[in-house]
Amino acid sequence: MTATTPASLTARALLLDMDGTLVNSDAVVERCWRRWAVRHGLDPEEALKVVHGRQGYATMAVLLPDRPMAENHADNRAMLAEETADLDGVVPVPGAPAFLAALAGLPHALVTSADRALSEARMGAAGLPMPQTRITAESVGASKPDPEGFLKGAAALGFEPADCVVFEDSEAGIQAGRAAGMRVVGVGPRAAAFAPDVHVEDLTGVRIEPAADGTLTLRFARP
Repeated sequence: MTATTPASLTARALLLDMDGTLVNSDAVVERCWRRWAVRHGLDPEEALKVVHGRQGYATMAVLLPDRPMAENHADNRAMLAEETADLDGVVPVPGAPAFLAALAGLPHALVTSADRALSEARMGAAGLPMPQTRITAESVGASKPDPEGFLKGAAALGFEPADCVVFEDSEAGIQAGRAAGMRVVGVGPRAAAFAPDVHVEDLTGVRIEPAADGTLTLRFARP
């Protein structure tokens, strides 16, 4: 976190991305998308620059703009099955277990571009509890950076967007949180480049202090 970012934020609910925010699944994502890129004659390194945060079909639409969307959706179903079966190297982001434990009983939701099966597989592989409220790929009609997922998460918890703080790692996710009218905590190295309201290297330095009136104070350790 830089010296210019606040040491704390207040909220009434938290909306949490999964990959890169709670779960480090980069090894799987890179394996699967490198293979996909090679199969389609694309530079894997260039492909990896746009895969994070979006649903697979939306990534494919960026990389293969002239391909019919029906083919992207079909390819995405195969990609989801491939990713769900490959859990090698899936681990929690540092601090995630304690962070989620501190949120037990407090308003929070998972808002992920993964589908239900993939989110359950990765959270389970990382040994993390699944939030009771979750917005997955099946819940929305548009992928991040569209704000639909975060808006649905806020509505499901019963809070206005301005009362929510988003935790995200990717450009698409940070854009989605901002478009939803929410403040954003950027987690990890990818997030730093996209000007979140607060940036943290991981979740080890995040402390949650609930108040009697329902307000959550988020405190961020200085580096």
